Amino acid sequence: MKRINIVLFGVGNVGSTLVDQVLKLKNKPELARELEINLPVVLNSTTAFFEQKGIDTSWEANFKDFGVPYKLQDIIDYVKKNDYENLIAVDATASEELVHNYGLLIQNGFHIVAANKVANTLSSEFYDTLREELLVHGRHFLYETNVGAGLPVVETLKSLYTAGEKVTKVRGVFSGSLSYIFNTFSEGNKSIDSVITEAGEKGFTEPDPRVDLSGKDVARKLLILARELNLKKELHEIKIQDLVPVHLNGSSSRQDFKDNLADLNEDFEALRNDLKQDEVIRHIGELEVAGGNLEVKLVKEKKTSPFGSLQHADASFEIYTESYGSRPLVIQGAGAGAAVTARGVLSDILKLSEKLN
Repeated sequence: MKRINIVLFGVGNVGSTLVDQVLKLKNKPELARELEINLPVVLNSTTAFFEQKGIDTSWEANFKDFGVPYKLQDIIDYVKKNDYENLIAVDATASEELVHNYGLLIQNGFHIVAANKVANTLSSEFYDTLREELLVHGRHFLYETNVGAGLPVVETLKSLYTAGEKVTKVRGVFSGSLSYIFNTFSEGNKSIDSVITEAGEKGFTEPDPRVDLSGKDVARKLLILARELNLKKELHEIKIQDLVPVHLNGSSSRQDFKDNLADLNEDFEALRNDLKQDEVIRHIGELEVAGGNLEVKLVKEKKTSPFGSLQHADASFEIYTESYGSRPLVIQGAGAGAAVTARGVLSDILKLSEKLN
């Protein structure tokens, strides 16, 4: 039987959901005969819980009662002391500090599976150095959930490129939260401030909606895909349409922004009034490969198009290639949520396990 040992960094929505999914998977007889998944360490930014034989369904209470402060070296010393094989560090955080320690983890025998997008959106120098480190130490790094949550966007694009297919353009509704906002706003008569508030109450937006509305998160996802196509681009080179008014940007508090959301209404109402009967507003990221142009913006789409027909918080991606011509490959589905993201991380873990002895 093959055994893998997971150290989970981050026990928030995605991390805790992933633990539940792993524990349920362990009870499937068809998997248990071939693969043993062990979770000997789970931790957040300040606290680690160690369980030599792997955590069980009481892990949350045990984490609270028996978790201890730690340094990263404590984790490395622990896994070495217990001689764990097939080590996988799962990054379910948004931490840049942890990303800068990927090299140390790789040098100490860890493969990496990340929902965290930071490693793939720092400088090209960091991006290339990380991959050299992986190559030198024979480790793997999987990050399918960086774009599209559980949708197979990164792997599809990577496979096309590796097979020699000439990708000419990638367009996508990358953000589940902005998908929900503009699906709702375009089809009804609600004001944009009420739609944004509603999206926050449903858990679609970040606690500070400006994180979504700024377009920077979509830009990061676009950069990740560009780099899969070997385009040497930096985040600052992406043209971004920021939907947050200047007077409500980062210099004001989150509460001040929420109190003045109605300031967005006039411009967005004018945008909706300018729509034709068969059009809707969509927020997209677009990559033109030949010119190396990356852009995040609002566009008008026909209701019958893949983007225009989106519902709820779904994401959609169009990949144009030389072979497909004017008819793109379309990948569409749930683009946000802890459950689908955790399932995508778990899928990466299982793919990685197939590469290990």
